[in-house]
Amino acid sequence: MTREPSRTPTEQPRAEPDPVVASGLVNTSVQVGGSIGLAVLATLATERTNGRLAHGESTAAALTAGYHLAYLVGAALVAVAMAVAGAVLRTRPSAEAVVAHPAYSEAG
Repeated sequence: MTREPSRTPTEQPRAEPDPVVASGLVNTSVQVGGSIGLAVLATLATERTNGRLAHGESTAAALTAGYHLAYLVGAALVAVAMAVAGAVLRTRPSAEAVVAHPAYSEAG
């Protein structure tokens, strides 16, 4: 018995961009990025707190130092993201994009 192999959606050629797939990819990236970022910041705060506790500081001072580091790193990452977004994003679509994809043009 033989049968023709089926094609998965990733193997099929697409003529147009699929907004559903793009939306799902963006939403997944935001969720995963946020959880990884939170894990990194929590790890930094915990390590700084434990280090300060090991050096004999009070619990309140050690926790404050840990949170302070996490907030500074978070603020620095936001500043970098804003700089990258400002440098990369365009405010208006190019003329070629409007001609090639009229759905992307501004609604009037």
